[in-house]
Amino acid sequence: MERCGPQALPPRSQPGDAPLNSTSLPSRRPHRRSSVALALVLAGLQAGPLPALAQVRLPALGESASDDLSISAERRIGEQIMREGRRDPTYLDDAVLVDYLYTLWAPLVAAARERGEIDADTDRAFPFEAFLLSERSVNAFALPGGYVGVHLGLIAITSTRDQMASVLAHELAHVTQRHIARSIAGTRTSSLVSVAALLLGVLAAARSSNVDAANAAITGGQAAAIQGQLNYSRDVEREADRVGYGLLGAAGFATTGMAAMFDRLDVATRLNDNGGFPYLRSHPLTVDRISEARSRSLLAGSLPPGPKLGHALMQMRSRVLMDPGVVSLQKLAGGATSSPVRIDQVAAAYGGALAASQLKDHAQAESHALQALRLSGTVAPAEPQAELALHLLLAEVRLAAANPTGALQALAAAPAGLGARPRLLLAAQAALDQQRQQPGIDRIELRRQTEALQTWVADQPQDAAAWQLLSGTSEAIGLRLRSLRAGAEAQAARGDLTGAIDRMRAAQSAARTASEGQDFIEASVIDSRMRQLVAERRRLVLEMREASGQRSPRDPNEPPPT
Repeated sequence: MERCGPQALPPRSQPGDAPLNSTSLPSRRPHRRSSVALALVLAGLQAGPLPALAQVRLPALGESASDDLSISAERRIGEQIMREGRRDPTYLDDAVLVDYLYTLWAPLVAAARERGEIDADTDRAFPFEAFLLSERSVNAFALPGGYVGVHLGLIAITSTRDQMASVLAHELAHVTQRHIARSIAGTRTSSLVSVAALLLGVLAAARSSNVDAANAAITGGQAAAIQGQLNYSRDVEREADRVGYGLLGAAGFATTGMAAMFDRLDVATRLNDNGGFPYLRSHPLTVDRISEARSRSLLAGSLPPGPKLGHALMQMRSRVLMDPGVVSLQKLAGGATSSPVRIDQVAAAYGGALAASQLKDHAQAESHALQALRLSGTVAPAEPQAELALHLLLAEVRLAAANPTGALQALAAAPAGLGARPRLLLAAQAALDQQRQQPGIDRIELRRQTEALQTWVADQPQDAAAWQLLSGTSEAIGLRLRSLRAGAEAQAARGDLTGAIDRMRAAQSAARTASEGQDFIEASVIDSRMRQLVAERRRLVLEMREASGQRSPRDPNEPPPT
């Protein structure tokens, strides 16, 4: 599976259909159970290795996993979980936050490749995809197949990018050392679909605060066995600490961020958790692990902490998005702070603008966004990534206020070379809104954005948000076949194969009835993709039948039983 999105990694793909705000992009479908908030026993955070030791490729506890669960099987389990997860209402593809997440994630993956933690087979098979869940709880987790999830609550409590990167490094270590495969290897006699389904059930049960419901969800010997496998051993956690620490330093982050994150979590254990820190329940901090983290940061030396403003803005964005209640938004919409620290002032104005925009107070949102831009000029040293985030915010609030021309102006003033995906999605939405407001306006900008989207999805075929926008812009400039196909691809990227096939059939019908001048290349692509989608759905149906013990449908070419 491929990943699209903030491109620091080689173009693979990344999930896609999430709005930047309530009006600027197609909204996520409030669909299915929030079970797949995937709450997370498959994760862990702790310390890591000394830089000198990081260059030594020590034997990995997970290396024997390939004997029990193949890389391709692990990937298929992960894909099945993500297919369900992308349709969960807690799944969040906020383009701005995901772009920031990848500025941390991509260097860690690149460092893992350089250090040999990711071998060639794993690199080809796993997408190494990081994604977000709009959960207030403090959590992060790894899933089979190279997927790592992050709750907004975790971003909201971290005070620096180095702390956030330390969590991602630890989770990446679980993936590279194949800890997840080893933890579920005992179920290898079961079908992949049944393993994925049981993992989803166990993860949902782990997220539940209802003990009886959790126990009911893992009733049965097989599910209970998986529950036991999900808890990492101390040795596994120590290895994830060691490898994660090495990745953190090799990727250019301050390794002191890991010890600082431990200190934050240690303080949290002394408070009434009240369900807000599942990370600590699944991977409790021991005295030894905290001591090791602190010792490493003291003895090994570290790079200086990274820039602070960009993370402060994303921290505030997480706080707004994870708690969309009116009362919470009204508190944040004030946008004022008495703190003498300029970074805090900029972050408060940023949060105020975003909250006011969601409350549809567009004048206040614009005022706060402009205030944040002005204040950012007083912060030294300058941070291009933070400046980009502020221009994207201004474009967002103007789109929400039905001012697409102003949004395009804000994007034109943003620093070049950064934030390709959020910039693309916002610009395309602005061009589409502008055309809808002024039908007689020249379509040059809309055509330009349509071609930019087409180029993007060619490299990032799993970006549902880009496909959905491409459907809208193509329809607006009269490219009906492209619009229908793009809508089908958006459904496929969300994991809705039946919906994708229905839309692709509509595209085939439109191609057959089209007048002269139709796009024969597009029609051929539609036919080819239709066959692929049907084959993929059939494969999934067969796997589900096998998982439930049913016989597969008889091949029509097979002679009837006698």
